[in-house]
Parts: sequence; structure tokens; C-alpha cells
Amino acid sequence: MPADDVFLSSGPDQEFADELELFGQFVGSWDVSVTNYRADGSSTTIPAEWHFAWALGGRAIQDVWIAPSREARERDQSDGEWGTTIRFYDREIDAWRSTWLGPRHHIVMPFIARLVGDEIVLEGSFEEGVTTRWIFSDITPQSFSWRSVESRDDGETWIPNQEMKARRRGTDHDR
Repeated sequence: MPADDVFLSSGPDQEFADELELFGQFVGSWDVSVTNYRADGSSTTIPAEWHFAWALGGRAIQDVWIAPSREARERDQSDGEWGTTIRFYDREIDAWRSTWLGPRHHIVMPFIARLVGDEIVLEGSFEEGVTTRWIFSDITPQSFSWRSVESRDDGETWIPNQEMKARRRGTDHDR
């Protein structure tokens, strides 16, 4: 049998369609501006791309994140990360399980994700005493913001690591 329909799916599994919409709304391709913050307070911004698709029989959302973007890599002869995330809804915990894989730097980061107000908050801990949150916010059909923050004091203060502004491909970037 051919494998062309094994990884990606044409849409959500209907049994989970309502729950899957939380991340299903991102299915498609996005142009992204990524700002990375350094400990000294300085920052750099690079172009990136983010692609989301239905996967695993429509029971999951998989994305591929490329930073810098392929276009910037060709132009600047630069290297960076190609990462992927698998996300699926777990009814037993009424939340999403989300695992990001970054092969260049050998990173595996499991998160639990929930809707908190109008933001999607993914939370995990990858270093003793440090809580990491990845937060999708300002979500519209054509754009969203994303940020990574860390707390070393049980959530009293949050330090920004990275921010992204995403625009769906094929939309007017000046709106």
C-alpha cells in the first residue's frame, strides 16, 4: 500500500473534531518574525516559517517550524533549526499533550496545553526549578502571536526568551 496518506490527514477525526479545533485553527502555512532575547537584554529578529497539518488519522496536529526561513537560508547561507511538534487531545486529562522535537540541538520538550482565557498555554519543566510556558495569543484566522517565557520563582516573575508574530501565507501583511 502507498504511504502518502499515512502521516498527514485531510481533516480532523470526527470523534474529536470539537477538541481538535484548539490547534486545528492553525492548520496551514505561516510566515513568522522571530525575536530571540539574550540574557543581557539584547535581541535579534529573523524570518521563519511555520507549517501546521492534520496528522495521524486526524487525531493530531503536527507542525514543522523552520528558522531561519528557507528563503533566508538560501540568501544568507545560514543554518538554524527545523523542528516539529506533535499535539493531540487527551480526554483523560482534558488537555493537550504536545511534544516539540529539535533534532539539530537534540531537544525533546513535552508540554501540557490548555486554553486559559483567550490564550493557549503550554507548560513544561526542563530544568529543575524552572517552569517554561509557550503561549499562543492574539489569535485571529490570519495572525497570531507566540511567546516563550520562563520562571525560576514558581511563577512570581516571567522572563521572555522568544516572541513570534505569525501571518497566514497568502494574506495582506499590511492589514
